[in-house]
Amino acid sequence: MKITKITPIAISLPMTKQLKMAGVVFNSSDNVLVKVETDNGLVGWGEASAAPTMTGETVESMMAALRYLTPHFIGRNPSEFNKNLAFMDFRLYGNASAKTVLEMALYDITGKNLKKPVAELLGSVKRSSIPVLWMLASGKLDEDISDSKQKLDEGFTSFKIKVGSNPIDQDIDRAINVRELVGKKVQLSSDANQGWNKDDAIGFVTGVGDALSFIEQPILGSDVDGMADIQKSTVVPIGADEGLHSIKDIEHHKQKGAAQGGSLKMIKLGGVTRAYEAACLCEELGMNVNMAGKVAESSISSAAVMHISAAAPSLNWGLSITKQYVAKDLVHNPVIIKSGQALLPEGFGLGVEVNEEVVQELAINK
Repeated sequence: MKITKITPIAISLPMTKQLKMAGVVFNSSDNVLVKVETDNGLVGWGEASAAPTMTGETVESMMAALRYLTPHFIGRNPSEFNKNLAFMDFRLYGNASAKTVLEMALYDITGKNLKKPVAELLGSVKRSSIPVLWMLASGKLDEDISDSKQKLDEGFTSFKIKVGSNPIDQDIDRAINVRELVGKKVQLSSDANQGWNKDDAIGFVTGVGDALSFIEQPILGSDVDGMADIQKSTVVPIGADEGLHSIKDIEHHKQKGAAQGGSLKMIKLGGVTRAYEAACLCEELGMNVNMAGKVAESSISSAAVMHISAAAPSLNWGLSITKQYVAKDLVHNPVIIKSGQALLPEGFGLGVEVNEEVVQELAINK
């Protein structure tokens, strides 16, 4: 089986509602897809969001990176994952999101060829339904309370409040009020997306006390010492997100006492393989794992996140797929969320069937 064609496609996904995080407002999500074809008639798909503040990549740079890699990958075997990753790194430094898109499609093709789901290609299916972490990202207490009530009724047991855009006292008030509503048994976290300095972060963690289950990336991901100081200021576990781009980053946070867990994203780590390896490392180090996609991605990327989560050793900080925030999905059979649980797609590869008519409708020229 050899790769014969690679087609990158830039798209803009409309979202169901406005999301606000660390001062940035999202009404749509600019993503990149890739369609890979092989000489035995198979087609695989990948997807990733542009995340300039997280990976340094834009839609334009991802499209350029994929066009640059394309001639080097024609004729290669898509199933040789480690060799293909090493070849990507040899040909192009960085560009983790672009590499994620391509590798995801190679997993999709290989699963279809071997008649196996991606989770089995990684190891084994340890779980087929996973609690979904629902974002509370309006920045307004009344809307957060309303969303929380609705999602509790639907069966959700895990929530994350986006903080860092409002004054600290307002974010503290939101967190405490939502906790009072959802009760002690529900997992409730917050995520500042690097939105504070260290003093503000310490003010927040001190103010919320033990109301939260964990607090994610309160300050710049590069400030590992500052993260360690914040962790010393609270009994609540601190989690890293923007600070985790490699295996070494995870080990460094553990050694410094800067995080008790982290949000693992393919676009930071460079693909399916490395996100799974990071989850295995966290298990070895005794660190908590939240497996996540970027806001917002369709069921293509969300299916990939699901497969990694299904194969991961543990997932005690939940699952953050994001297809539920997309107003129009890109597949005929979207990932199902039922009673607050995401169900692992059935079928081979990623297990989703891309609707190319919708892809073309949402495509943008880049």
